[in-house]
Amino acid sequence: MQGAAPFAYVTNLGNYSNDTNYNGTVAPVVPTPTVAVIDTATNNITARVPLGDGWPVGVAVNPEGTKLYVASAAIDVCTVYVIDTAANAVSAKVNIGSSYPSGITVNPAGTRVYVTKQRDNTDISVINTATNTLMAPIIVEPSTHDVALTPDGNKIYATNFRGNITSVIDAATNKVIGSVSVGDSPCGITVIPDGKKVYVPNYNSSTVPVIDTATDNIITTVPVGDSPNLVAVTSDENKVKVYVANNDTVSVIDTATDTVIATVPVGTFSREIVISPDGSKVYLGNLYNKSVTVINTKTNTVTARVPVGEWPMGIAFTPDGKKVYVANAESDNVSVIDTATNTVTATVNAGIYPTGVVIMPFTDSIMADQNTGAISNTTEDIEVEGINLSSEENAVELNNSNNNSYNNTNNSEFNNSSSSNESKPRKNNSTPGFGLLGSLICLYGGWNLRKE
Repeated sequence: MQGAAPFAYVTNLGNYSNDTNYNGTVAPVVPTPTVAVIDTATNNITARVPLGDGWPVGVAVNPEGTKLYVASAAIDVCTVYVIDTAANAVSAKVNIGSSYPSGITVNPAGTRVYVTKQRDNTDISVINTATNTLMAPIIVEPSTHDVALTPDGNKIYATNFRGNITSVIDAATNKVIGSVSVGDSPCGITVIPDGKKVYVPNYNSSTVPVIDTATDNIITTVPVGDSPNLVAVTSDENKVKVYVANNDTVSVIDTATDTVIATVPVGTFSREIVISPDGSKVYLGNLYNKSVTVINTKTNTVTARVPVGEWPMGIAFTPDGKKVYVANAESDNVSVIDTATNTVTATVNAGIYPTGVVIMPFTDSIMADQNTGAISNTTEDIEVEGINLSSEENAVELNNSNNNSYNNTNNSEFNNSSSSNESKPRKNNSTPGFGLLGSLICLYGGWNLRKE
């Protein structure tokens, strides 16, 4: 990859082309999930990497950009696929058992991969990247969603949605050394660049507790907007700010004072929030509005709303910040945004139901950002669960998991805990909801309906 043009790696469920799978066999009902590789110079797909059965729920990349780690959920055996980016081929598979993954993260040194699990599972799988084998798991509370590592890699902070705590883990021993009671339904999490504070959005408390990493105590709790679930950090003229995506606003927290200095109205229900490499812009996907909102970080105002495909989920910048790639799940394509004009300049048919995207190689600034909040582009289970799809789409009575791309359950954390879900627009179609099991059942049993 040395000297190569950046490539966008997009996880998706398969290919419609000629009713065949990417491995060349005729597709019966279920296509082969893949990672599509897009040359960002030409926006052409240069390779499609076939995965095994299942649903790609998250993707992470090592610091060198030489390996991709894709967590795939299946009814029987869940797998982490290791992709060699030089060969664009799967070089190893790691069986993580039958517990559905919810997120995947690589540590700053690139030596460990952490896979969080769904609902009742009480461990985080740890993969040794030198051998691609499982190490002893980290025993945590059930329903652990997101993790963030301190920049030095010494501590891991993991949110436990149902237990309302954030676990503190010693990365050297993989042992829990403390737990912090945060608020109702903690989900997203980030560590600021100096490693001194952790910010944890509480979905059902509409707050963000701030944890001091020296003492692992809460310094303060910041009130924000309704249903906060995504968080990103940027530095602007020596001011470090945390951007918290709520249901229909973004709260901007000044980390020096831990107060909200701006509230920015955006589209309904954000799926992803990313910061430009130079820290000057925030791009936010709006699921229900089929758009990406652009925020100027100096003025904290909306400068553009870019129409894209349906259900924009994964978002990633090219290293030079000139392009943004947006995976539109329901439109089965990827929108390419020119950040100078904030217009879509290309649409790439990357595959069926694309949800995650990462772009490599990274720049140093991107790596610095990624290291503080975990090097991953996992598709957040929390955000999508909040849509309460299992009750809105007829086919999803069996949704019983919450996963970093697509988790929702009939009796999930979100379904019974926030009245705001009831007022959100309802979505009706034959596509699987984001409850993992429901999605898989729809995927395996109703693919032909989806295709028609």
